[in-house]
Amino acid sequence: MLKYLLVLGCLATSAGAQIMPLTLEPDGGNKKASVAEQIGIVKIAIHYSRPGVKGREGRIWNTPVAHYGFADQGHGTSYAAPWRAGANENTTFSFSHPVRIEGKDLPAGTYGFFIALGEEESTLIFSNVSTSWGSFYYDPSFDALRVTVKNRTLDKSVEWLKYEFTEQTDSSAVIAMSWEKRLIPFRVEADVERLQIEAFRRDLMTTRNYEDFISAALYCVQHNIELEQALAWMDRAISFRVMGRANYRTLSTKATVLMKMNRFEEAQKIMADALPLGTMIEVHFYGRTLQSMNKPEEAFKVFKLNYDKYPKEYTTMLGMARGYSGLGEYKKALGYLRLALPQAPDPGSKSRAEAMIKLLEEGKTIN
Repeated sequence: MLKYLLVLGCLATSAGAQIMPLTLEPDGGNKKASVAEQIGIVKIAIHYSRPGVKGREGRIWNTPVAHYGFADQGHGTSYAAPWRAGANENTTFSFSHPVRIEGKDLPAGTYGFFIALGEEESTLIFSNVSTSWGSFYYDPSFDALRVTVKNRTLDKSVEWLKYEFTEQTDSSAVIAMSWEKRLIPFRVEADVERLQIEAFRRDLMTTRNYEDFISAALYCVQHNIELEQALAWMDRAISFRVMGRANYRTLSTKATVLMKMNRFEEAQKIMADALPLGTMIEVHFYGRTLQSMNKPEEAFKVFKLNYDKYPKEYTTMLGMARGYSGLGEYKKALGYLRLALPQAPDPGSKSRAEAMIKLLEEGKTIN
């Protein structure tokens, strides 16, 4: 009877229970890997398995290991399959936003990645099917993009196939697949500024802290784009009901946008309201900003306003020195620096003040 119950229990388990899969290393001793990078806000992720050379130098390319062109691999539904560009299941590329591959557009998404290899050049294939095993089920009707690139020869053999990001810029990177003595690189580009502005517009279509509007507006100033939009965002940050704040940060940011648009008189009027709301450090750095814009007279007025409010501070004395130096009045600048030196808050500040004193004594500007 007990034996009968045990048999029934085993049958029930196999028929109805869900058994967790056994934890195993990747097939064939291949290594699973992932690599990711961002270009602006575009997130790029590559998931793949890494076959090893394993003593097959000179017997990788144009062999069954990594066949050229399209071949019948004797399995699956494809009779003309490219190389799987890795090992085991699909190599996949994920792009969070649209990109350009070698100058050709590719929408956001996750793609199966294959390579039709050749001796001098190879064709990269991004497929809308990313869940198959290898390239055994490759179907060209699902191709999202094909581009052809030049192969390169490496001096040293790469044992384990790898993908890596190289030659990064603010808006692009080269993705390179290397294995044995072959490198297959291709360039990925993103319209970083356009995508960022689109993201700002989307994100700011709801209740947001004024700091978010400041961040978006300053991005526009930094890149000299969409300045009218930046101005509209700052008007909302200042005046929008409930969430708007007319404080130093919002007003000075709006003034910064206006200055970038060469509307300096309007910016000055706004800063007249902003300066009384600013901290000593904020006002000091506004004076430095004006100096960087080659406006020494306006900068001096700001430094003087700050000094009159905080006459015994190292920062405001330093500001007066910078202000007078910007006007070419080195003797007056030197006087304020000598007053500032005993007030230096730390050794680094003291050293900088001493270096500036030396410059002024030599008749040189400290700005």
